[in-house]
Amino acid sequence: MNQDPSTPAVVCRGLRKIYDGKHGLLRRPSPPVTAVDGLDLEIQRGECFGMLGPNGSGKTTTVEMFEGLLPPTAGEVEILGLRWGADEDKLRERMGVALQETYLPEKLTVEELVTLFRSFYRRPRPLEDVLADVELAEKRAAWVGKLSGGQRQRLAIACALVGEPEILFLDEPTTGLDPQSRRQVWGLVAAYRARGGTVVLTTHYMEEAERLCDRVAIVDHGKLVRLGTPSELIAGLPGDHVVELELERGTAGLDADELRGLRSVGEVHLSAEGAWSLAVAEPERAVAEAMALIERKGLTLARLATRKASLEDVFVALTGRRLRDD
Repeated sequence: MNQDPSTPAVVCRGLRKIYDGKHGLLRRPSPPVTAVDGLDLEIQRGECFGMLGPNGSGKTTTVEMFEGLLPPTAGEVEILGLRWGADEDKLRERMGVALQETYLPEKLTVEELVTLFRSFYRRPRPLEDVLADVELAEKRAAWVGKLSGGQRQRLAIACALVGEPEILFLDEPTTGLDPQSRRQVWGLVAAYRARGGTVVLTTHYMEEAERLCDRVAIVDHGKLVRLGTPSELIAGLPGDHVVELELERGTAGLDADELRGLRSVGEVHLSAEGAWSLAVAEPERAVAEAMALIERKGLTLARLATRKASLEDVFVALTGRRLRDD
């Protein structure tokens, strides 16, 4: 891959996207919706950069503006030092895109579809190499409509890779896939990066972001909430472990102030399902203190678990809600 390391892969400044409100004959017009609200980002060559956030956070809209699929309402975007509107042909030659939902012609074979996408590029990768990379060589004569969900997703990524792009955009690439198919997609991303490629990835899977991404931008309500490596973000929590508690009679009998009053507890969050999550630095002491509090109040514990803190705990601490809350 022919890359100039001195030029960032992606730069956006003051990026905004506002959708006009809906109008109808039988209802009042709705107000405009701000999907992306003044985003500043710089993504370096060769890194896997993750955008993490729940549905409606603005991450997909942001990536679609990077891809040239949506015009920004305001702000600037540069991809590989180029701009949409001035360098469109050059950009399309140098980038690959796999959308959140890719509708592929079902009556074509795998080989026919990849051959079609190869025809869009001046210097495409060899067909055999592409099929081998995505482990679909044995399916080359199969109709697209007969493939499994995981095979279709790998085929969509194959179509994004046929031009040997310098930057690859993946929007929720493993949503709805089983664990084995998800790991196959992770392997594709790792192999592409080993060849020098840059990846911009949106996801709401914690393990995916922690496994693949060099840096993560946590986005909520169209704004950048926090940026850093996964380990940096987790280290910023008031504790590197989480204690989860559930009572037999729901949340009655305990409140957040009581739990925050425990010496070993840093942060407290109550989930929609009625489970308490306590960010702690010393899980053994936190469990002992919480159990003593529950016993003093005559309550009954239904579930107790401890685990290492994750990116989801970072998001909860920053926004007060979970990544997969709608």
